[in-house]
Amino acid sequence: MSYNTLTYQKEDYVAVINIVGPVDKQEKMAELAHELSDRCEEITMDKEIRVIILTGGEKAFCVGPHKAPLAGFFAIVEPIGMLDLPVIAATSGDVIGQGLELALACDIRIATETSHFEMPHIKEGLIPWDGGTQRLSRLVGKAKAMEMILTGKMIDAQEAYRIGLVNRIVPCAELTAVVSEMARQMASKGPIALRYAKEAINKGMDLTLGQGLRLEADLYCLLHTTRDRTEGIKAFQEKRTARFEGE
Repeated sequence: MSYNTLTYQKEDYVAVINIVGPVDKQEKMAELAHELSDRCEEITMDKEIRVIILTGGEKAFCVGPHKAPLAGFFAIVEPIGMLDLPVIAATSGDVIGQGLELALACDIRIATETSHFEMPHIKEGLIPWDGGTQRLSRLVGKAKAMEMILTGKMIDAQEAYRIGLVNRIVPCAELTAVVSEMARQMASKGPIALRYAKEAINKGMDLTLGQGLRLEADLYCLLHTTRDRTEGIKAFQEKRTARFEGE
């Protein structure tokens, strides 16, 4: 299937979704919301995929209109946020508004040295509407999220790294290579373990410590019933690289 707002490719166990711009009008944002949802549904059904890379343009990462639509609600974040596979955001240039909300829904964010981050909604009498008020505070803490959202202040990549908004900063020319290598390394691990680790961390954020520990223990025990766990043990004993099949 062909898309107008994104391109898609798969190499081995890694899928790459590239948002093509400009997504600068409500009509384009609505189209992107539909196409992202459709693509993520297909990814969920593809058992070969273990890691997803989400990227955008060189100058901006999915910068859309900051004003919410008068009719309809074009949420683009939910399809990415619902994926149980690890998602790496490769952000280049400006990461603003819904673009930042989309990046927040990913599990790891790699930025370039020239990247800037902003929640500008308050400047137009609005608030973030695609998960920004919830995900930003969980990631960088209440105080910094309050500052970014209530002032609409833009921060640079170095500040984003300092507060934990991004995991790494790399030169622009190295972004693709760094993210691709990280994805390949992750994809070589047990796919069930990757999903369970993500589930334990995400769900544990909304549980008490005791509940989170029980969830972790349950998922750990479930892994012992899989063929991948048996393969991991054999590979360790035979001093070879494990060949995980996701079973």
